[in-house]
Amino acid sequence: MSTIKTALLSVHDKSGLVEFASALHERGIRLLSTGGTAAKIVDAGIPVTSISEYTGQVEMLEGRVKTLHPKVFGGILARREDSRQMEELEEHGIDPIDLVVVNLYPFAATVADPEHKLLSALEQIDIGGVSLLRAAFKNAAGVVAVVEPGDYGEVIAAIEQDDLSLAKRLSWARRAAAHTASYEAGICNYLNSLDVDAADLAVSPKREPFPEALAQTYRKLQGLRYGENPHQGAAFYAAGVEGAEGLAAAEQLHGKELSYNNILDVDAARHLVWALPKPSIAIIKHNNPCGAASAATIVDAYRNARSTDPLSAFGGIVAANEGIDKETAEEIVTTFIEVVVAPGFSEEALEVLRTKKNLRLLVSEAPAAGEEAGWEQRGVDGGLLLQDRDGGGAKEWRAVTERAPDDAEDEALRFAWMLIPHVRSNAVILVKGQKLIGVGAGQMSRVDSCNVAIMKAREAGHETEGCVAASDAFFPFPDGVETLAAAGVTAVVQPGGSVKDDDVTETASGLGVAMVLTGKRHFRH
Repeated sequence: MSTIKTALLSVHDKSGLVEFASALHERGIRLLSTGGTAAKIVDAGIPVTSISEYTGQVEMLEGRVKTLHPKVFGGILARREDSRQMEELEEHGIDPIDLVVVNLYPFAATVADPEHKLLSALEQIDIGGVSLLRAAFKNAAGVVAVVEPGDYGEVIAAIEQDDLSLAKRLSWARRAAAHTASYEAGICNYLNSLDVDAADLAVSPKREPFPEALAQTYRKLQGLRYGENPHQGAAFYAAGVEGAEGLAAAEQLHGKELSYNNILDVDAARHLVWALPKPSIAIIKHNNPCGAASAATIVDAYRNARSTDPLSAFGGIVAANEGIDKETAEEIVTTFIEVVVAPGFSEEALEVLRTKKNLRLLVSEAPAAGEEAGWEQRGVDGGLLLQDRDGGGAKEWRAVTERAPDDAEDEALRFAWMLIPHVRSNAVILVKGQKLIGVGAGQMSRVDSCNVAIMKAREAGHETEGCVAASDAFFPFPDGVETLAAAGVTAVVQPGGSVKDDDVTETASGLGVAMVLTGKRHFRH
């Protein structure tokens, strides 16, 4: 492989730049640079040749045109192993450029500001930088492309050891390709979300929630042993190519590697538990809650959540919205649990939990909420479904029966309504106080969901007399309310919206059941 004799540096992110430029200079590498990058290098007393001096062409249009020149791109693109191309460089007085260090304008940060102007967004579309990187990784056999300041030390070490192998070059090249792909995706999505009919360069642009064309990039975090089943391959990716958010940013403190099913269930558990007041615990099994409770302390919340369905809690995923203390840890280890995810663990709790060799312990903060929550995505054959995340809540809270819920019933109904968006449809759940006691999930008929919730509650030893119920969608017939009332349910919350709402309400009133309508459905398929 060829050695590095000339490097071109043009970076927006200048962290580590001076140290890197100094290290290159000390190793006899000629430095070419542009604009602010060159100025910073010069200020540090490091010799550098400006691009305009090298090309003989002044920067034009306030710097909009500076690197787009044959002496730059010829020096990058010439194939080192092709003697004819190298001779052609000599004929035109072009030096090979062996190292290209570029990162791009902050387009994403600019458009994330709700007050940004359309013109400022367009000005952050990098032309030369993207072109330089693409030329460099196209010619990875002879040119090193670097985008991440974190790679500077690795590059210097490789130069010192004369180990610029193809494997290393391709490793840096693919990071550069991911960097430009992510950048281009952001531009694509932004432009395709604009309301072009209302566009004005001088004002903040109006944008549609779902772009006409959607581009996305992801970075592989880890390969997984298998998918939902052992015959299925799988991997876990973080959104974007730099950094990580949400579950992808969770820190694993202990235990075996997470499985595909673990990750799905942890995601469901996090979203459920952070929808509840603090302190709360949620226990998830097969993407449905088999336990949930709020209490005065996190240990009481755990005990109550586990008692929802102790049989199903075995092998479940536990999520907390407060840190885990020693007392809670001592309760957790009395049952086989696959994963515990919480915003923190005390040292004493970790000491207890680490006695379980395979128990995965994850530190993860609350999921994003509101507009920051982003989209839910689901792949289908040949396409992708996108939707806003369901943030829960009610459009109204209106008692429609002859008897309105009393204060205790109202509190329990509100707790149930926090839970119901996190249960697979058709969903009906039973609640007592701040504790889930029965779950009817994923049934094809709503009356079956009622029966399953009652059955599960009674199997776990719960008395259904005096509990309340929540339904994620309307009752199409009075039979669901009749089934619940027969089990002792005293109050029900549901969205309403059925053509038989009046019949359902009349039935509830006749049975002495208080009913609240929310005007907001919470299907979860």
